[in-house]
Amino acid sequence: MTTKKTAHLISHTHWDREWYMPYEHHHVLLIELMDKLLDTLDQDPEYRYFHLDGQTIIREDYLQVRPEQQERLDRYIREGRIHFGPWYVLQDEFLTSSEANLRNLLIGHRDARPLGVISKTGYFPDSFGNMGQAPQILQQADIHNAIFGRGVKPTGFNNAVVDADSYESPYSEMIWRSPDGSEVLGILFANWYCNGMEVPVDREKAQVYWDKNLEDAEKFASTSHLLFMNGCDHQPIQTDLPEALRTAAALYPDVEFIHSNFDDYIEAVTKDVPEHLATIEGELRSQHTDGWGTLVNTASARVYLKQLNQQGQTLLEKVAEPLAAMAHIAGVKDYPHHLLTHAWKMLMQNHPHDSICGCSVDEVHREMVTRFAKSRQLAEKLVSQSAQAIAESIRVQPAEAWGEEAVPFTVFNTSGWNRNGIIEMDLIVGKAFFPEGPHPQALAQKLEEDALPAYQLVDSDGRTYSAEIKDLGAHFGYELPKDRFRQPYMARKVRVTFQAVDVPSLGYKTYALIPVEKQAEIAEVPDMSELIQVQGMMMENGQLRVTVEENGTATIEDKVSGAVYQGLNSYENTGDIGNEYVYRQPEGETTLTTEHLKADLRIVEQSPYRAVMQSVLRWDIPAGADELFELEKRQMVPFTERKAQRVENTVPLVITTTYTLEAGSNMVKVKSDFNNQAKDHRLRALFPSGLVTEDHYADSIFEIAKRSNTPAKEWVNPSNAQHQQAFVHVTDGDHGLMIANKGLNEYEILQHEEGSTIAVTLLRASSELGDWGVFETPEAQCLGPQSVEYAIIPFAGDAAQSGACASAYVYPILWTTVQLGALARTFERESHAGADGKKVELPLSKQWLAWNAQGSSLAFSTLKIAEETGDLIARWYNLNSETVELNVQPGFETASVYESDVLERVKNTLEGHSQKVSGYKIVTQGYALR
Repeated sequence: MTTKKTAHLISHTHWDREWYMPYEHHHVLLIELMDKLLDTLDQDPEYRYFHLDGQTIIREDYLQVRPEQQERLDRYIREGRIHFGPWYVLQDEFLTSSEANLRNLLIGHRDARPLGVISKTGYFPDSFGNMGQAPQILQQADIHNAIFGRGVKPTGFNNAVVDADSYESPYSEMIWRSPDGSEVLGILFANWYCNGMEVPVDREKAQVYWDKNLEDAEKFASTSHLLFMNGCDHQPIQTDLPEALRTAAALYPDVEFIHSNFDDYIEAVTKDVPEHLATIEGELRSQHTDGWGTLVNTASARVYLKQLNQQGQTLLEKVAEPLAAMAHIAGVKDYPHHLLTHAWKMLMQNHPHDSICGCSVDEVHREMVTRFAKSRQLAEKLVSQSAQAIAESIRVQPAEAWGEEAVPFTVFNTSGWNRNGIIEMDLIVGKAFFPEGPHPQALAQKLEEDALPAYQLVDSDGRTYSAEIKDLGAHFGYELPKDRFRQPYMARKVRVTFQAVDVPSLGYKTYALIPVEKQAEIAEVPDMSELIQVQGMMMENGQLRVTVEENGTATIEDKVSGAVYQGLNSYENTGDIGNEYVYRQPEGETTLTTEHLKADLRIVEQSPYRAVMQSVLRWDIPAGADELFELEKRQMVPFTERKAQRVENTVPLVITTTYTLEAGSNMVKVKSDFNNQAKDHRLRALFPSGLVTEDHYADSIFEIAKRSNTPAKEWVNPSNAQHQQAFVHVTDGDHGLMIANKGLNEYEILQHEEGSTIAVTLLRASSELGDWGVFETPEAQCLGPQSVEYAIIPFAGDAAQSGACASAYVYPILWTTVQLGALARTFERESHAGADGKKVELPLSKQWLAWNAQGSSLAFSTLKIAEETGDLIARWYNLNSETVELNVQPGFETASVYESDVLERVKNTLEGHSQKVSGYKIVTQGYALR
């Protein structure tokens, strides 16, 4: 007996908020679509369901223009006719941080909470590859499935379905497993998410349509339940679908055609899937394809967007949230959930795949820059308020030895690891208010006439520090009283630069400038073996010896392991006749490098705690692609078939590279500045490791992904570029070389007989969107001044246990500093009292949360306050496969400690503050505050 087939038609529209048109153009169409959808649901009870593309922002965007429709829209969501969530936006998973992926899920659930219903469909319809830890994240959120369109055959470039002899899974259904062992039912859009669009009502046309589409679906389905997605990108709803289904039912009596939804479809499939589905493990990045359709080169399209995103994410999750949590725990300021959510939403509006990937028209990306700025401005204000609230409660009086003329200030470390580093801070040493008017000049002159004392820098334990103190003169400032008009002033300022040592993680340390004559009795900090030594163009500390060579490259000796790495940070340039999605080097082109150029070298800075050396390279590179390229783009010649070359005439590319080595540091910081005047090209930095390896490791979403240096046998793309988050490294088990970065998300491992070379993309200049049409994007050429930052970290043994991973994670996190005392006090402060009504007093140094970070394979991820419970939330994840112990020492009173999850819910109570963390596990702890 033949099992009757069921055709599940799921109505949807895949809604890119912005892409080949700017946001507001798409927005107008969204309003029209949603109006039509609500009318159709009102008028036709047979039009049963609509899937709102898995993102709650659609409701937000619609109600922004049509607030009067809220009751009507929400009624259909509550009734289950419109399926809503679970994400806020459909993000690119690899270009948004680990915590950003979780905030996306968390805010999606937050927006759905008032409605009492949310879709539990793990929806990834068009992500350009899928993160390996997705099954673990979804399972923790009670989502037991993942619906995706890319990453596993047979979907190829331009969404074409590819026939092949074998696939990773013979079916569209499979088990998808995370590195920790978490599993979900994975369902691939094997015939893409438009295989049920525009179903014909006409009988003859329907026969042709369904003969083909039923056969195509049956080719991949493991059950009798066939999935047909009734919609596509920005697709208007098909209002006559019920009639079209009646036509289909009459033509195919052995098939049941139903207007379905993902809940019903997944439930039906789950009951009928074979016992032994294929299991796909880890990342889904289209590894087993020809390599052209991975769209990985979106990681290098418009690098400036990735840099702004990295800055915004890091500021929110690694500075603003932890500081706000510290202020909340201390009892000096309420946690600003509403403002942080607003800042995250503005940032995440740049996270949809066609936005953050840089593969849209220029108008889209111009608006993104503004959103990044707005989110950053809000985060900066929250950082300032939290730090100021804590600083106002620090009791300076116990340090009587500092004296009345001391200028105290506090340095906050919001990372998860104790930290050393260079602090550069402007301090007020004299201040005079003036009423608004035209005569502050006399005040400025008087302040500058006062002789400054010779200052000494000390900490609260009475230790002195070597410091550079520079007089900045008088500057304008203002205060904003809570009870009266703004107060302008002139202030005499100095800039202090020094190396802070062992500032506690998730805490702070207080220092002071004091007149030298007051402190003769205070002992010097013991000399550190790590202090910087400079000889010619060589600089070294206790861990590294760095020589800047004549061609501008660096030779680095790891003094701990004895390994020497030569030729680091030469530059490579090639043409690019692809588009925003895909890099394509012209056929037969010779790759250019700076290996044989001679650089101008000089020492920029030399002190006991920092040395900075500079290389200037003057390089001539081709000005752009030739005229054939313009013709090929206009005629839509596929990029794989283009014959264009670069022109012979050149333009100058002057690259100024600064290498910075700090006392006690295990990394060399690199900053490259250049003014790009060339078009249609790619610029990379090369780091030959001399290590012969088969695999390498890249920081990804809640994991360090192990990836093969050699692509699969199906791969034909000459490029094998990959995504990274904080770093990439190669290791032979004894020695390793890591390159950390700030917003440089694309790398490639180049294989040579002498070892693996890490190539990090610094710039990719292209001129068209690509994909399905002709869309010129001149601003994607990224002409003008560019600045990129990255760091070279040699290590021995395991990358995590050696501390290299921790260094890379801490590298982009900004220090937060606040001046204490009357000179810096602002009228924005509030009176801070604890629960007993007494004024809160904090010590000169404090750590709110300590854990066993030294030598651990655990990585710290977040510190924040949960909105629903008001509890403190902290998260870690295991970078390795072995089970490890997490030991936490809270620096505050707790009522209870419990295991939480990615949705910040209360799960299992923990006995004490220790927890075993199995391999690759994401663990979240909640602390109920007293």
